[in-house]
Amino acid sequence: MIQAFGLTSNSRKDLPPAVDDVSFEARAGCVTALLGATGAGKTTALRLMLELQQGRGLTYFKGRPLHRISHPSREVGVLLGEVPGHPARTVRGHLRMLCAAAGVPVGRADEVLEVVGLVSLRDERLGTLSRGMDRRLGLACVLLPDPHTLVLDDPADGLSTRERHWLHGMMRAHAAQGGTVLFTTSEPKEAACAADHVITLERGRLVADQAAAEFARTRLRPRVAVRSPHAVRLAALLAKEARTAHRSVEVVREGGNRLSVYGSTCADVGETAFRHGILVHQLADEIGDMGPGAGRIPGQDAAAVQDPREGITGSESGELLGDQMVRLAGVATRGGQAHGSPVSRSGLDHLHDDNVVPADRTGHGDEAAHGSAAHSGAAAGRGDAAGGGDATLGYADVSRATTPLPPLPPPISVRSAPSPLRPLRYELRRAAGIGTGFLTAAAVLVASALTAVVLARVGHTPQARLLAAWPREVPLPPAALGAGLLGALAFGDEFRHPALAADRGTVPRRLGLLTAKLVVAAVTALVLALLTLGCDAEVLYLVYGRELTEVPTDWLLLSASWFGLVVGCAWAGVLAAGIFRSTTAGLAAVLAVPVLVVPLVQRALEGASVRAAAAGLPARLREVFLLQWPFGGDRYVVGAVRVVAQPVGGALTLSLTALLCAYLLTTLRSRVR
Repeated sequence: MIQAFGLTSNSRKDLPPAVDDVSFEARAGCVTALLGATGAGKTTALRLMLELQQGRGLTYFKGRPLHRISHPSREVGVLLGEVPGHPARTVRGHLRMLCAAAGVPVGRADEVLEVVGLVSLRDERLGTLSRGMDRRLGLACVLLPDPHTLVLDDPADGLSTRERHWLHGMMRAHAAQGGTVLFTTSEPKEAACAADHVITLERGRLVADQAAAEFARTRLRPRVAVRSPHAVRLAALLAKEARTAHRSVEVVREGGNRLSVYGSTCADVGETAFRHGILVHQLADEIGDMGPGAGRIPGQDAAAVQDPREGITGSESGELLGDQMVRLAGVATRGGQAHGSPVSRSGLDHLHDDNVVPADRTGHGDEAAHGSAAHSGAAAGRGDAAGGGDATLGYADVSRATTPLPPLPPPISVRSAPSPLRPLRYELRRAAGIGTGFLTAAAVLVASALTAVVLARVGHTPQARLLAAWPREVPLPPAALGAGLLGALAFGDEFRHPALAADRGTVPRRLGLLTAKLVVAAVTALVLALLTLGCDAEVLYLVYGRELTEVPTDWLLLSASWFGLVVGCAWAGVLAAGIFRSTTAGLAAVLAVPVLVVPLVQRALEGASVRAAAAGLPARLREVFLLQWPFGGDRYVVGAVRVVAQPVGGALTLSLTALLCAYLLTTLRSRVR
């Protein structure tokens, strides 16, 4: 079950908090609706519960706060908004990728596809799904780790009637298996039909906490929906007949040619229309909301009750008809209780129902004292007979002075997004699930081959640069640029389509995920470097013959430099995109290495002392490592040092070190927050 205590958001400037001291429970085995109009604070309350927003309060999921749960996705399934998946990824591929993130078997993806009815669309791209199918996919992502609790923010928004019924059936089925379901909605009728318990918010405060049956009795009432081209005339006739018969009937113009008639039946409305020859296109019984004036804060209802005809008279806005309605409204104002027609009770029940929580629950002020006196008929009677009202107010003032203020609820700290439980599998499925990497590699191979042919045609190009397709006028060869782009996409796509942390709109900064991305980027860069060399050599052999494809004598050092360059560019793209949260920034960091950092390193290496130190470095390394390395390992160490000592190698090493330190600093800073 879910237990929320004192949820309060931080107020901004002079505005009141969006959620103010909200407490409720959502029991296991039940579907609970969080009802409220737009701006009532429903989504803010969910974000406070899920520790996605700073504020105050405490929320328990099965007796534990969310930050105390080791694997939150396996306990609480969250759906806030649309599924932020890559539009080019297939439905099945997206779920298989999330299986690795949740640490569940890959076969679970096919199981939830069958549960939500998306088996026939498993090979469709996410960008081609309709609104209803996207909602089904979102529910499949939520059900993937088989959580006990579902938290859904307006899941039926934009769905058709058929899709709404399906969604409500899914929520009922999950609750029937012992799970807890909490969803938000702005439609009272949907809350009454789909939920077992309804919690009503208004202007950030809790105004009602009721069972669905009690909510339907007190907050909803039957109405007759009428559609006629002569709606104005029919409304006037219904008002006249109700006035003559002294019946309580309310007619509301819904707009256009539609009417909502409260307090009457289809038979009465149909007979009236038939007697006067009025054409009717629709006549149906419905369950609607309370109509005009529903859902006001209790402190504002007293003034509205004093004049029941104010603001709702006339043919355009509807009519309150019959003397009985006016008389009952006056009794409610004087005596604090209303009895009689259901129409008169509908606008006042949230003042007198025991299950309804008033908006002002602080117990301070004259309004709270009057509310407590009006809530009890005996107390009100004593106040009218013997001046007990003043005594009641005095008692409230004394209790307010003596009762200490309750302590503030604990602050809510925004928790960081969890890292994938199987990061390497996740990264492999993420990279292979879309065609961007394959298209980039193909473009790199074509550009590199064409560049090599042009360089060979021009001449005066060293063989090493010819095989790498690296003109002197270009800062980086095509393979290095492609590797840097693929590395930048590894984190850039995560921030653009945050599938790992859809509720936060970001990606977790965890070392496990970073290591997986660096490993996959390095392997991809090595494969791309090998394919580029082989493709360039083959094209040069076919065009110019064998003489341009001979293996250089220092091939080992050149190969190490080449692979180090491509892998370094890929890692620079990964780290820069992870720091600046953008693919463009990652690629810009790759280009900044040869354009900005290399000239600085060259100036530093031009000094005589630096050249002398670099010349004697191999001898000093042999003196440090007294023992002879097996298999000539000292030669490889010296070769690696020579690669790093080159301007490009030194600049790349320096840039990678700076980016890695910046990434670690950003990660530690986010954890401290």
